[in-house]
Amino acid sequence: MSALDELRDAIPEPARDIRLNLQSVLQPGSLSPAQRWGVAIASAVATRNARLRDAMIGDARVEVGADVIDDALAAAALMAMNNVYYRFRHLVGKESYSQMPARLRMQRIARPLTSKADFELFCLAVSAINGCEMCIRSHEAVVLQGGLSEEQVHDAIRIAATINAAAVAIELPVMEGVIA
Repeated sequence: MSALDELRDAIPEPARDIRLNLQSVLQPGSLSPAQRWGVAIASAVATRNARLRDAMIGDARVEVGADVIDDALAAAALMAMNNVYYRFRHLVGKESYSQMPARLRMQRIARPLTSKADFELFCLAVSAINGCEMCIRSHEAVVLQGGLSEEQVHDAIRIAATINAAAVAIELPVMEGVIA
């Protein structure tokens, strides 16, 4: 049994839908294995749940190489910074902040170990979890310009949403004697 299977089985009954969705969104579909697992790992890191992160990385190693995992980790780390910075600029809405240079190092976005479109897809998934409208719009545009489809974007966001919910679900208390 894989680490992810064990984790999924530990999700309590009140979150049964999340348990089932976690299994289904990671099945082959419009995304390549690298895209699917990169989005899953980056999303798991964004949830800040170590058990979920470790399970995703462990299962991903069966299907993808170290470069995909490294890019997913880099995307999550960069978006942890960028989503706060750009969400602040957007929410404050003052032109003066928009005129100031970010002066934040982000060279990995320009030079990922895998493909630019895949790295941007990982960034988009994390940005959706973190709720940064500016980053979501920017990364979605780059992903589409990079040749990915709206169906692939949709599937990536379904993965991100489900992994975010799984991070909550695995922390739910198990209630003995409660009818589900």
